[in-house]
Amino acid sequence: MKNIFVGNLSFKTSEQDIRSLFESYGTVDRVNVVTDRDTGQPRGFAFVEMSSDAEGDKAITSLNGTDVDGRTLNINEARPKTSGGGGGGGYGRKPSRW
Repeated sequence: MKNIFVGNLSFKTSEQDIRSLFESYGTVDRVNVVTDRDTGQPRGFAFVEMSSDAEGDKAITSLNGTDVDGRTLNINEARPKTSGGGGGGGYGRKPSRW
């Protein structure tokens, strides 16, 4: 399975638009358009999961740099989420009692 990052999306690009774009290169298992937690508005990027690594690689090579809805897409293999993602734990700040 290939997990693909799709960046620089127009806010009007739908999940179905992205699915249609990638389906011409193989089987699309899942499309996730990332939205803002508070407003529900799209954040301008998405993740696409494709069944086959070869199909995913072909889609990345073919679609990176293409124009969709007036935006040049930035498409590459998604990097695994790193652990410990910065929840603002206060490192580097003095405690309030100082």
